[in-house]
Amino acid sequence: MVNITVDTAKCNGDGVCVDLCPVSVFELKEVAGFEGKKSEVVNAEACIACRACEIQCATQCIKIAE
Repeated sequence: MVNITVDTAKCNGDGVCVDLCPVSVFELKEVAGFEGKKSEVVNAEACIACRACEIQCATQCIKIAE
């Protein structure tokens, strides 16, 4: 199984990961203590480790570990 982490302190909430993910691993959600929405892993088991999210994230807040 793939381990996906999102550093919410770095996430700018632009939704690139949501748009790029072919299997809908991410959603933008309200996170306590932060203004606006942040990326959150909601479907980790579907991840195919294509790493599009990790590569395209402008803030490099997503890490994929296999």
